[in-house]
Amino acid sequence: MPTFDPFDASTDRDPDAALAARRRAAPATGRRLLVVTGGHPFDAATFGTLLDSLEGWQWTRWNHPEAAARIAAGEAQAFHALLFYDMAGYRFADGGMTVRAPAPEYVRALESLLDAGTGCVFLHHALAGWAAWPGWAELVGGRFLYAPDLVRGTPRPDSGYAPGVRYEAEVVAEHPVTGGLPPRFELVDELYLAEVFEADVVPLLRARHGLAPGEFRSAAAAIAGRDATVGPGRAPGSDLIAWARTVRAARLAYLQCGDGPSTFANAHFRRLLANALAWVAREPR
Repeated sequence: MPTFDPFDASTDRDPDAALAARRRAAPATGRRLLVVTGGHPFDAATFGTLLDSLEGWQWTRWNHPEAAARIAAGEAQAFHALLFYDMAGYRFADGGMTVRAPAPEYVRALESLLDAGTGCVFLHHALAGWAAWPGWAELVGGRFLYAPDLVRGTPRPDSGYAPGVRYEAEVVAEHPVTGGLPPRFELVDELYLAEVFEADVVPLLRARHGLAPGEFRSAAAAIAGRDATVGPGRAPGSDLIAWARTVRAARLAYLQCGDGPSTFANAHFRRLLANALAWVAREPR
């Protein structure tokens, strides 16, 4: 979570013309996947290659603010599943930030999708989305905090992040999302020290990394343009990095891994993501 202006469109504009051509030429068959991005920079070309690797899916990417407007208008009903790789509801400027809640129409549209059984996968920084709307954290199953705030009525400090950590992900449940994965596999990815509602989710993967709280950088300091670790005496956070749950009639999954090209190219992560999408879409596998 480095210092950045996440509303700078240059951070997530797709630079790969060949990729765009492949997407336009995709056959109108198979499952339709809506990919929601915006609010956080990412490598669009390698992310697109990851999406191209999802067999049986025809994907479309909407970037905020267009994504929020089109979902609010009910256009997401045409898709079999949604993949959220966004961090909506923030504006970062001059060493600070402001937050806003989504429009009521957006909330109602999401609720309608969930009532219809449309599954969602939330990926990596989506854990930080819509800070001014507590309902988002309740959907995802946790929350990454850029500033101290109340979480379920309890004051909590800002979250931490540790980029480029080499660690082993351990499968902790037999579940369709973890099907075909080895018991442990290596990733090089960004880890979070964040809020996880463990009692309300089905644990799938844990990160065996051994990082102490003081080894995570402070998200609030990053916003202010400083590089500092989280406060002294911070309790260790959850090592849970993937989980599943059902909300209303919909299956939901969160995968914390997914920071960048190293993970996008990892065969085990690709299997994990494909499994998660198949499970939320209720595909037989």
